[in-house]
Formats: sequence, structure tokens, C-alpha cells
Amino acid sequence: MNENKQREQISLLGQSMYDRGLTHGGTGNISVRVDDGFLMTPTGSCLGRLDPAKLTKLDFAGRYLSGDKPTKEDKLHLAMYQQRKNSGAVVHLHSTHSVAVSVLDEIDPDNVLPMLTAYYAMRVGRLPLLPYYAPGDPELAEAVRRCASEHHAMLLAHHGPVVAGNDLNAAVDATEELEATAQLFLMVHKEKYKTLTDEQVAELQRRFPPKG
Repeated sequence: MNENKQREQISLLGQSMYDRGLTHGGTGNISVRVDDGFLMTPTGSCLGRLDPAKLTKLDFAGRYLSGDKPTKEDKLHLAMYQQRKNSGAVVHLHSTHSVAVSVLDEIDPDNVLPMLTAYYAMRVGRLPLLPYYAPGDPELAEAVRRCASEHHAMLLAHHGPVVAGNDLNAAVDATEELEATAQLFLMVHKEKYKTLTDEQVAELQRRFPPKG
């Protein structure tokens, strides 16, 4: 896919997530690896009203090349790419149900959400919770870097999910699956519920490994 089509795809999928309430206002950001660097949504931009021509472009070292001013979360995205050489896109949202789960006292920080559905096991898998850092804090990017070599998806406490994918479609699909599972967990977590067994999860991930 050439760069112009990648710009259009970022705008199209950003609007789709915005229209369905997965992001709001000027929150969240999307990035995609291109031949000579990365395209990212600019600082303060609304994912529902992106201009493909104004997307930020950075080189592989994170230096500004063109477009509007970069998002303050650019180092978070770069940390994911530097640790995950096969990842072609990163989605970071402040999606409501995922953030709600991130502030619960009783969740396991090593694996935030239980394996409630097959598609969560296939698209997300084990989900760690990272401690709270202010948006744009260099320590946040370093925390992401430390986690990214083993996990293509993670949840930032009081902030939201960060998900890498082989391409933008895979990253968006996994992010949406994470948010749907967070909503489902909030519906059932005070009740008795059943999860997939470890054997069922292992078989799913063997047949359908996460595309991150």
C-alpha cells in the first residue's frame, strides 16, 4: 500500500472509531510505518476529523519530517516500533471501558482481563497493566518499551490501551476486541463467570496467533 493510501486509511479508520464512540474529542492517536518513517496523527487532533495531508511524518529515529505538530505520545509509538520490528501500526485510545478496567483495585497487573471469548484470546491475549505516568512523560515511553518485546497490547493505568498490529487493520481489530472485552468484563466481574481453559487458549493462539 502506498503512502497516500495509508494516509487515507488512517483517516477512514480514525473516523470509524470516533463515530462508534471508541474515542472522543482530541484523544487517542494512530501511527503507521511507511517506507521512510512513520505517519502519526498530530497533537490535539480529533480522530473523527483527520486531514490525510496534514498527518505528521517522522523518520525512523523519530525526527520530524513534515505535516502538523507531532503528538506528545510520539515516543510511546516509537518505543513500540523499535521493540517490535514486524509491527506496521499502533493504535492508542482513551476508550471508556478499557480505562474503567484500568482503575479497578482487584485486577491482576500481569494479566488484566480474563479470557472470556475466543476472539479476545486470538487478537489480544495476555494483557499487562502499566503504572500511571502523565501523557507524554518519557518514563511512559520507557515503560512501554520494556513491555513491548513480549506484548503487542498493553493497558496504561488511568489512560487507555496501546496496541500494535502487523498492519493498521490488525491493530484496530485488536483494539476494538480489547474494548469489547473490557465492557463484557465490567458486566460480569462481580458475578460468577467462566473463562476459556488454558488448553483452549493455547490451541486458539496456536491456530490464530495475534497479528502484532
